[in-house]
Amino acid sequence: MAHPHSLPARRWFAPRRSSDPRSSAAQLFGPEAKPIAVEGPVAELHHVSKIYGSGDTLVRALDDLCLTVERGDYLAVMGTSGSGKSTAMNILGCLDRPSSGSYRLNGVPVESLDDDALADLRNRELGFVFQQFHLLPQISALDNVMLPMIYAGVPAEERRERARQALERVGLANRIDNRPNQLSGGQQQRVAVARAIINRPAMLLADEPTGALDSRTTEEVLAIFDDLNGQGITILLVTHEQEVGDRARRVVHFRDGRLAG
Repeated sequence: MAHPHSLPARRWFAPRRSSDPRSSAAQLFGPEAKPIAVEGPVAELHHVSKIYGSGDTLVRALDDLCLTVERGDYLAVMGTSGSGKSTAMNILGCLDRPSSGSYRLNGVPVESLDDDALADLRNRELGFVFQQFHLLPQISALDNVMLPMIYAGVPAEERRERARQALERVGLANRIDNRPNQLSGGQQQRVAVARAIINRPAMLLADEPTGALDSRTTEEVLAIFDDLNGQGITILLVTHEQEVGDRARRVVHFRDGRLAG
């Protein structure tokens, strides 16, 4: 899966309007983060196909895929290499566009947006966690978590307090000033989780988030995901590990660009 850090900062972290709704993460971010009632699924893929190349080199990475992610869902996506799950994640994450079909994210028809509007939507509605963490090595854990809020226009005092609370709630209250090379792999992934949800996204996308972790640390990170989902955060997780998939409320399997079964 491509990651948004490879995109220009001005497009990945576009300014967030003060009137934007905040998700149900009150327990994570304090009493000011009030849950709101929003109807309908978080994400809907309707007959989506993604084609690369042409003629003899044509590859149909997704083939008429229909997938709905309900609000509050904890969905695990599984499949072998080449099954289409990473392509689907890129489209769900607004990092790629389908060749045909439609995608609605929180009710917004994504295919109708230009690049800047797409970046705005991605910034407002999505958070990302990756296997390799993608933390900036030269700054502290606190600064890494604050980074999305800087580009979103959150005032300095508020972003520092929200980042501090987020790190405290993932068990890193005593590590806020440490740089990534002073943290274990599990601690770095906790920082990445805090950063992913700091702007209160409608959906958290996690691409093999435990792939670089040992079994004990995997359990710690999955416990955080369990807690986040229990607080109402929608999670879509790609994994090849059955024990990780078993933690989800719902599992779908990809095969040849379609849902299997």
